[in-house]
Amino acid sequence: MTAALTREAALVHDFYRFVDTGDVPALVAMFTEDTTYHRPGYPPVAGHDGVAHFYTSVRVIKEGEHRVESVVLEGDQVAVRGSFEGVLRDGTRTSLRYADFFTLADDGRFSKRETFFFAPLV
Repeated sequence: MTAALTREAALVHDFYRFVDTGDVPALVAMFTEDTTYHRPGYPPVAGHDGVAHFYTSVRVIKEGEHRVESVVLEGDQVAVRGSFEGVLRDGTRTSLRYADFFTLADDGRFSKRETFFFAPLV
């Protein structure tokens, strides 16, 4: 594992830790001010205010834990594969697999995030 991958893997692990502990200010700070976030079933989220609003008011997940299974770095792109177990706001337990793709800005923050979930569609 290269030093760059180790640094980026640590960044990703920090991000999910902030999500799982509900530390919205810390996770928002990981994004550039002009960031965009694309997640199935939601309109695109834009900027710090959009990310904060998503995590405090819009996201249907109440609590849970992300498990990072792999992190792959290619240039300014970071791909993550993992699983999540938690509880939705309506009390329903959920367990799912996900893939996240982050784009890194020159300052090391995330300028873009795209999330995909493994779910049967056909």
